[in-house]
Amino acid sequence: MGSFLDDNITTQIKEVFTNLVNPVHILVFTSKENCEYCEDTRLLLEEVCGLSDELHYQPVDIDTDAKLAKEYLIDRTPAVAVLGMVDDKQTDHGIRFSGIPAGHEFSALIHSIISVSRQETGISSQTQAFLDSLKSPVHLEIFTTPT
Repeated sequence: MGSFLDDNITTQIKEVFTNLVNPVHILVFTSKENCEYCEDTRLLLEEVCGLSDELHYQPVDIDTDAKLAKEYLIDRTPAVAVLGMVDDKQTDHGIRFSGIPAGHEFSALIHSIISVSRQETGISSQTQAFLDSLKSPVHLEIFTTPT
């Protein structure tokens, strides 16, 4: 199979990835059964991770490693978890993509990788203060459909 990313996009992503500060660990959860986009998701993330030495790719079969899937709250495939690495310590910021991160979600994936690497959220201090004031957990899911 050919590349998912054309030369222009690859060049742009490599340029953006030169600003990565800390390593990023990317888990790609797939299944061999009933998963239309698992192989494409695996290949896409493998290609993206190949664009920087700061990115570490780990494929995970949800059926053979159900414990790891449960640890990261993955219950459907394909899924991607974007994890930070600082001083060889893995940090989970709760960033997940369910389904293939293509189209507009691809930009969100790249932005997430950069934010995790730089340990910056890009949110205002006012918004951060509001979030810090929350007293109970909030579960947020955003759903999109392919077009």
